[in-house]
Amino acid sequence: MNLFEEYSYFDYKFPEPQYLGSKYTHRQWISKFIPEKAKVALDAFGGSQSIAFLLKQMGKQTITNDFLKFDSEIGKALIENPYERLEEDDLNILFSENQDPNNFNLMENLFTDLFFPQKDATFADSVRSNIPRLNSQYKQALALTIMCRSMTRKVTMGHFAHTQAMNYASDPARIKRNRSLIRSLKSLFMELLPKYNAAVFDNGKENKSYNEDILELLPTLHNIDVAYFDPPYCNSHADYQSFYHLLETYVMYWKDKKFVNGTKRYEPKRHSGFDCKDEAKKNLETMFSQAQHIPTWIVSYNDRSYPDIDTMVKMMKLFKDVRVERKPYINSRGGKGSVAGSSEILFICTNKQE
Repeated sequence: MNLFEEYSYFDYKFPEPQYLGSKYTHRQWISKFIPEKAKVALDAFGGSQSIAFLLKQMGKQTITNDFLKFDSEIGKALIENPYERLEEDDLNILFSENQDPNNFNLMENLFTDLFFPQKDATFADSVRSNIPRLNSQYKQALALTIMCRSMTRKVTMGHFAHTQAMNYASDPARIKRNRSLIRSLKSLFMELLPKYNAAVFDNGKENKSYNEDILELLPTLHNIDVAYFDPPYCNSHADYQSFYHLLETYVMYWKDKKFVNGTKRYEPKRHSGFDCKDEAKKNLETMFSQAQHIPTWIVSYNDRSYPDIDTMVKMMKLFKDVRVERKPYINSRGGKGSVAGSSEILFICTNKQE
């Protein structure tokens, strides 16, 4: 029997992400290693939230976290949110006139003719001005999530680390392959809306989405049965802030940042602690030490990352028995860490046997 058939919550479908490094395609493989008896699960680096959604589908009380705000809003919309969806009255609010054009003009000023034509940029600003008018934090999170997903549909490769978006959107060959490049943000939003509304469900547990530094959050969490760790793969396309800076800018709607380089990335970036070699190993060691009270860890990794596999095993063996599972990439999926010939790694870490 397919494991996914054992849980009634698998009738709900996670909206397919467009996110470098997303574990969406690995969900069934990862699910095999999640202890059935575990009641409370932590996804420490939620990202696209596809694994947190898997944990929720499995009936676990799910705690998800990401230090980027736009990722934590996906968690609020689809993990923490038990039942609220965007209705017609909400859309009337979202699509009404800009509430404050003098203050809600960031997208137009920064990204017009860089990632979007002016009409789409001004639409994004207008929606952003109206999101706080929605009467629920979960509806607000859903609106932010769908807008962010709509914006990734408008650019090739679904990220914002290159400046060719508008050139690609005028290339007939690329448009033929991906007509989203010339569709309006509003039409993309309306296409995505039913998928996100349909993904909202109540698994009967009190789930939670955090927007914290995991090294600060872990010591405050108790009674976690299984933790899933998917840290940035240092040396293997770990700079998600550069890839998705526009989405973080949209959600945070900064007025006090500098916007640098050709893509108008915000500066200074948030401090990750896991994406630079001089910090990654030390912070992984700290994280494992802080998590030693959690009975089971499932750690996603890649065999092209730093520290290497043997070093990771040595660090974790200080606290747990460790088993290494490997899933080779047959085809390249985009990103240095998922090219053909590399492998996705799972470290299955359990309490030491006496």
